[in-house]
Amino acid sequence: MNEPSGASRTIQKVVESKWQSEGRGARVRRSIGRPGIGQIDPFLMLDEFKGSSAEGAGFPDHPHRGFETVTYGLVGKVYHEDFLGNSGVIEEGGVQWMTAGRGIIHSEIPGKEMTTGLQLWINLKSQYKMIEPRYQDRKASEITSAVQDGVKVSIIAGESMGKKSETCTLTPSYYLDFTVSPGASHKQSIPQGWTAFCYTLSGVTSFGHEQKRIPAHHTVVFEKDGDVIEFFNNDDEEGRFVMIAGEPVNEPIAKHGPFVMNTDEEIQQTFDDYRNHKNGFENGKNWKSVIGTKFINGTLWK
Repeated sequence: MNEPSGASRTIQKVVESKWQSEGRGARVRRSIGRPGIGQIDPFLMLDEFKGSSAEGAGFPDHPHRGFETVTYGLVGKVYHEDFLGNSGVIEEGGVQWMTAGRGIIHSEIPGKEMTTGLQLWINLKSQYKMIEPRYQDRKASEITSAVQDGVKVSIIAGESMGKKSETCTLTPSYYLDFTVSPGASHKQSIPQGWTAFCYTLSGVTSFGHEQKRIPAHHTVVFEKDGDVIEFFNNDDEEGRFVMIAGEPVNEPIAKHGPFVMNTDEEIQQTFDDYRNHKNGFENGKNWKSVIGTKFINGTLWK
């Protein structure tokens, strides 16, 4: 297969992610959203999370409005339950693409075993911020994949190596999980003008025409000066990273905790809706998740 022949993007910055506390007893390495990077339109946050509910780590009942969350399982299981009656389990290699829209209250609890994964927050255009919530859940076996010249990719969203994901992205996005064998290299096409970054998971991968070596748990943000991202494995062990890209929303952002709207007035209205169980939060009145309640009471695994 012919490689893309466009201009290679240059690296804008590289920032290491270190452990910090988050939720109830969990730890995260924050990528997007941390000091030194901040939000990069359309991406609001990316966390690598780690924890076990048996050891007190979890994210019990909490709300969202105005954006999407993408939870990708790396090791272990994440249990999910929301106030609309939806529930499920995200297992290793599986993904939950959740559009919070006008309102979701849910609970996310890691399994009894040590669990790691990634959670990405993607902003939505104003026309989609108040739509009905929806889910796109896929097991590892349902995610499109491809292999080429020592490079394997799981195509969570977007396209690579001539194959496309079935995931529908309201904010046009790519989410690609690459594993690169020693000595292998690849060029990935990215639409002109899109924001793009990589987050390294393991090994050492070299990026850009300068072949800058990047170890695990670093975020590589690229300039928008080309339509190809090059990467190489010049080491003796496999390298693994996710490449994420998206079309900027180019709208004002008003953000407060789990709510992302366009104006401060809309944020205040969201708080009022949440407190008074209206305009999308009706089911929140007197609702408590089963898994969240058991987790808080210490009875989840009894």
